[in-house]
Amino acid sequence: MEQDSDHTSTALEGTAAYLPRVVDAEIADCMEGLPAVLIEGPRACGKTTTGRHHARSEVMFGADPTARSAAEVDPRRVLRGPRPRLLDEWQIVPSIWNQVRAAVDDNTRAGSYILTGSATPADDVTRHTGTGRITRVQMRPMSLYESRLSSGEIGTGELFEGRLKSAGPTDIGLSDIIEAICRGGWPASTSASLSAAQRYCLGYINEVSRADIPQLTGETRDPTRVMRLMRSLARNVASEASERTLATDTGGQQPLHRTTVSSYLDVLRRLFVVEELPAWSADLRSRARLRQSPKRLFADPSLAVAALRANPERLDADHRLLGLLFEALVVRDLRVYTQAHGGELFHYRDSTGLEADIICELSDGRWLAAEVKLGTRAAVDHAAAALLKLRDRVDTSVIGPPSDLVVITATGHGYRRPDGVFVAPIGTLGP
Repeated sequence: MEQDSDHTSTALEGTAAYLPRVVDAEIADCMEGLPAVLIEGPRACGKTTTGRHHARSEVMFGADPTARSAAEVDPRRVLRGPRPRLLDEWQIVPSIWNQVRAAVDDNTRAGSYILTGSATPADDVTRHTGTGRITRVQMRPMSLYESRLSSGEIGTGELFEGRLKSAGPTDIGLSDIIEAICRGGWPASTSASLSAAQRYCLGYINEVSRADIPQLTGETRDPTRVMRLMRSLARNVASEASERTLATDTGGQQPLHRTTVSSYLDVLRRLFVVEELPAWSADLRSRARLRQSPKRLFADPSLAVAALRANPERLDADHRLLGLLFEALVVRDLRVYTQAHGGELFHYRDSTGLEADIICELSDGRWLAAEVKLGTRAAVDHAAAALLKLRDRVDTSVIGPPSDLVVITATGHGYRRPDGVFVAPIGTLGP
């Protein structure tokens, strides 16, 4: 990088090989129509590298203290440079938000600025004024398709077409899935040994509890209590555990108060460490009542593994825990794939106990339901029966029939069952 006199740099093409991300197309599309794009997501998921891929110059607030000082003295100066201009970790200098907003008011040329952020500042009052000027794009850790563990033969877009008949077997086995859960989708650990990758994840959650939270909130928080909550979240991963349940589950001589749990959860969401899977709203033919509690999951299942101090041997011996973490892995990947089609993820549960692990819904109203199973024949049969029952319970005259019903497994072939339910191994899924 060639350093400019104002402590910023001009990005050079071809300085390193770039591993494409699913979100690239969405970023490029946004930059064609709007002057500024904000890439948000958990720390170390690849936002900076992706931002650099789309930018011509950069200001690295996170890595360069002199850039922060320059922005505090003359914030307009750091906006000068070849465009698109990357402003990395903008939340470290929150005042830069209004400077970008003012700059795009003066010059509305599309694709002028790319901001990245690993946290949402507490004072969000100034940020909503970016409406119509700055669009947000969510970025997450790498999916199996992005880390080249999935063939991508079964596209999520094709599932919404409901026309898939079969797919070849996945090349990965259960031990590979377990390793992927423990390793996580962090670009920095893709080429590391598994033990080094797990140390990285443990360091990640320690850093969240000791440094990231105080830096974001400006308040001293007890890192031991934060870690206790993260372990509770890990024990209750992919469940609808309430704040009261989490408070009780933390245990110890001084269990966390419910309001403390609520406060910590809010900060973990703002750091993109925890992400909720909201309940799906649907019109029902029956008198069953919908449950509205969200599920809470870590941004990556590897963080839950780290919080529990688990390892592949423990997961292989505890298939109940493995099943929950596998569901978290599938949710992470489907969030990446469905977002590429303008969709969102939900879960379904009603008062009779009928549930679906994942509902994928597109902005045009199309939807599909999925159950996640490690892959035994009996488990797949049970999951398929639940999905068919869900299809009959919702009022399809109002919301339309599902585009597909899918059981996502860890291994095996992709095929269409005689009852119409499609079975898809995660190692064949892609956008």
